[in-house]
Amino acid sequence: MSESLTKLANQELPLQPGENDQLDFLVETEGLKKSIHNLGSIVTTNAVASETVATGEGLRQCVVGVPTSVTITTKDKDGELCKMGNAVITAEISTPEGSVCRGNVLDNKNGTYEYLFTAPKEGSFTLSLRLYDQHIKGSPFKIRATESVDVSAGTEGTKKRLKSPGSGHVKQKAYRRPASMYSTGKRKENPIEDDLIFRIGTKGRNKGEFTNLQGVAASSLGKVLIADSNNQCVQIFSNDGLFKSRFGVRGRSPGQLQRPTGVAVHPNGDIIIADYDNKWVSIFSSDGKFKSKIGSGKLMGPKGVSVDRNGHIIVVDNKACCVFIFQPNGKLVTKFGNRGNGDQQFAGPHFAAVNHNNETIVTDFHNHSVKVFNTEGAFLLKFGSNGEGNGQFNAPTGVAVDVNGNIIVADWGNSRIQVFDGSGSFLSYINTSADPLYGPQGLALTSDGHVVVADSGNHCFKVYRYLQ
Repeated sequence: MSESLTKLANQELPLQPGENDQLDFLVETEGLKKSIHNLGSIVTTNAVASETVATGEGLRQCVVGVPTSVTITTKDKDGELCKMGNAVITAEISTPEGSVCRGNVLDNKNGTYEYLFTAPKEGSFTLSLRLYDQHIKGSPFKIRATESVDVSAGTEGTKKRLKSPGSGHVKQKAYRRPASMYSTGKRKENPIEDDLIFRIGTKGRNKGEFTNLQGVAASSLGKVLIADSNNQCVQIFSNDGLFKSRFGVRGRSPGQLQRPTGVAVHPNGDIIIADYDNKWVSIFSSDGKFKSKIGSGKLMGPKGVSVDRNGHIIVVDNKACCVFIFQPNGKLVTKFGNRGNGDQQFAGPHFAAVNHNNETIVTDFHNHSVKVFNTEGAFLLKFGSNGEGNGQFNAPTGVAVDVNGNIIVADWGNSRIQVFDGSGSFLSYINTSADPLYGPQGLALTSDGHVVVADSGNHCFKVYRYLQ
């Protein structure tokens, strides 16, 4: 008996559960009227509090009266990202005086959640974030609210007011950060610095808000265009992030949008939109009036679009795993690629860009590589492999080419942006560490030389300074 008790007493037991206790039944009485088989659904996730994390500048400080956001990223017991929503997360703010305020947490349905709060007065308070009634990593957080945040900008020591990243609502101007200029010394002094100039957007359906933004394009006239996929529209901003216009009506008729995923600007000013669900490419005038559609009956699931130096329209067919090149009138110039992992094959290709030699650069999502083809569609070179190291990818998405022929690539699974030379040799990263990306998609270079990327998981687009 003594030996058995000693053995039991020395047995190590896990301090945290490996699963959660959610198992809810959602009753759908409307479904019962339609069919006795549709009573509801069982909802659960594999998220656990001990691995789930929160990020955002709002965890350290905030400005009184300014909406501030915190992003919660759920993970399972092995620390792997959860890719589905429906977890039960609660947020609670308490003050030293003992008052408690509970807030709503927005479910992004992709494993991330957003909590938006506004500090009513100066002082310190505590933010508790719980998953299934258990504190997540770092919770409770100590936050200080101030009237303004001053940051040093440049060697003169001048002061700028810095808005919270969560203040990204419709009428906001872009919030700006001090230039990092790749200075490692400065970065040690101010570890939250990165190359972000500003971010625009929160989740929603209004002007300046997004639901699953995908493709990005930039015009020579100082405009940034965003394909807002689940809102079935394209939104247009100035290079400074000011909202200009939006267009798009949901539907399956010519001129309507069902799932816009790619966007490009033709040299003549026309706006070209790949519509994944309608299986065609729509062409609109610069002011958003429908002109024509191309590729109908040929395309299976177009994702990215680009324009080559002959004015031809390049369409990446994600579903068919091939690339189409059309004349603007819809006549097919050439088509290349099929499903597979060979040099001339693709596995879920996403976006395309064109270099100065009029060669087509395509991101091959599931093959974790970038491939380059000539104007006839013949394979020239590829670079990248699966991994987290320099020059490796975990599902590349957006791609752009700078004036020097360098290739900029959004690394979706690794949530980063990498820069390569024209032959595919790794050069550098764009520093996105302070306000991390979550599943970046389309990427483009603005007419004033900055990099703009669709931060799909955070429902915003971000503009970074880009130096060579």
